[in-house]
Amino acid sequence: LEFADETPAGDEVFTSHGVTVFVDPKSLPYIDGTELDYAREGLNEGFKFNNPNVKNECGCGESFNV
Repeated sequence: LEFADETPAGDEVFTSHGVTVFVDPKSLPYIDGTELDYAREGLNEGFKFNNPNVKNECGCGESFNV
């Protein structure tokens, strides 16, 4: 996940509630069906991903296997 100032060529574009997400075609099958939410928990806040395709993930939640 990284911020983009312009639309990368060939990326799929998804917009909802004022947030625009760009996904490259190679990654799209791995995140198909993923729900993106913005959550606040105590002093922490940020985007949360719920990917129904995940079989297992690392302890920090930054990588996963499908």
